[in-house]
Amino acid sequence: MSIEAHRPEHRGAQRDGRERDPTHYPVEKKVGEDSLQTWIVELLRPLIERWYGELGRPRFVGADQFIYYQQFDPSKVVAPDVYVLPGVAPGRRVRSWKVWETGIAPSFALEVVSSEDPYKDYVDAPERYRELGVKELVIFDPDWERGRDRVRWQRYRKLKTRGFVRVETTNADRIHARVLGCWLRVIGAGEEARLRLATDPEGEALFPTAAEAECAAKEAERAAKEAERAAKEAALSRIAELEAQIASAAGAGGEGSGAQ
Repeated sequence: MSIEAHRPEHRGAQRDGRERDPTHYPVEKKVGEDSLQTWIVELLRPLIERWYGELGRPRFVGADQFIYYQQFDPSKVVAPDVYVLPGVAPGRRVRSWKVWETGIAPSFALEVVSSEDPYKDYVDAPERYRELGVKELVIFDPDWERGRDRVRWQRYRKLKTRGFVRVETTNADRIHARVLGCWLRVIGAGEEARLRLATDPEGEALFPTAAEAECAAKEAERAAKEAERAAKEAALSRIAELEAQIASAAGAGGEGSGAQ
């Protein structure tokens, strides 16, 4: 979610943070949002949360909340389309996040480029995330083909020797997110474009949605029951066959005794 800078509403606050902070930090901004952006986020956020759960490393995965990273200055804020808070349990209620209160900054953030002002996500977003201290930022532009200087994927990383820099750009359908430990992959095109996770080394095996996982589990259960039924029928058929053979052998033996 691209945002405009907030104007600081208090300039005389105590700067050491020991007294009550009277600064107003808004928790929402009532602006319209591209429906494509909304659909991408609605699918991807729970996928990332489930992926961390599958890894046994649950994380809070949020979307579109304001994250403030400098006390007394509400203009120092980002609102990632999707983000991960390390060390924070999933399910926690977050209206806005103030980094100085917890010492925790997002380890990963995703921005979907705005259809209204795309270059703000190209120019402004990386600098804000650098100030925030995020480890990895991925910027996805669903409309990258509309401009020569636009690109489908950008990936920024915080490196020990070079700081926060762009380490990859690509127009491929996927990009590897190191913090997530999997691929981000585009499925569909145009208004149907969505982002999924792919978890194998090549980025081919899609991580299932909750609905897909439930459907697969039901299908596996049906297949198991069908296999069990088939095995029982085969066993009963074999028993019937053996009983018939025994009866036939017994009948043949009886006829032979009578002939003697």
